[in-house]
Amino acid sequence: MNRRETKADVQQRSGGAPPSCIAIDGPVASGKSAVGSRVGRRLGYRFIDTGAMYRAVTWLALERKLGLSDEAVLTRMAEEAQLTLAPGPPDAPEAARVLIDGADVTDRLRSAEVGEAVSLVSRVAGVRRAMVELQRQLAAAGGVVMAGRDIGTVVLPDAPLKVYLDASVEERVRRRHDELVASGREASPEEVRQELALRDAIDSGRDVSPLRPAEDAIMIHTDHLTLDEVVDQIMEHVAQCRS
Repeated sequence: MNRRETKADVQQRSGGAPPSCIAIDGPVASGKSAVGSRVGRRLGYRFIDTGAMYRAVTWLALERKLGLSDEAVLTRMAEEAQLTLAPGPPDAPEAARVLIDGADVTDRLRSAEVGEAVSLVSRVAGVRRAMVELQRQLAAAGGVVMAGRDIGTVVLPDAPLKVYLDASVEERVRRRHDELVASGREASPEEVRQELALRDAIDSGRDVSPLRPAEDAIMIHTDHLTLDEVVDQIMEHVAQCRS
């Protein structure tokens, strides 16, 4: 393509409106957030990072010093929490500000403590039910790109376009390590590899909403692609898919 396609370009090419919602799934460090945010900007759609929502309830559990093995307590907390997503500044790294019970916790969601605990909290069935209900409410109005680990399979199984991003372990370790270094956290590549292996095992092995591609998802392996090249591939599929 000679230039980056926009929503108007897609509508002209496809002869109809772009899909009302786009589901993007994949393991940690596969590029979901960066890709989803850019696709959303291209289309003028709202981008929703469901991982940030799970990190927010994890932060709340840690803040309240709740037992991470007490499923009943964690479920009640998730059901009662008031979680909202507010638009972030246009040039901000985060697509949205995350507020929980009135507190803006966006800048606290990438802490080591939250990162180590999020898979434990997010695997609780009651927590996932509460978050899935909220995610479906957010998607109901349309014009949404939603990224996570169970969007195409559970949250939005009827999404007109589903994408599953993946990358080799080596590439995901490199990306995650670079991200940690950029945020000022110290971790060796081997420590990052162990962290990813643990999170992959929890995400793929949990009983409720395990990480897996939807049967009708477009698979994109991102190892040797730039961010814009991945986005361009998705925009090609957007142009072929009408709501």
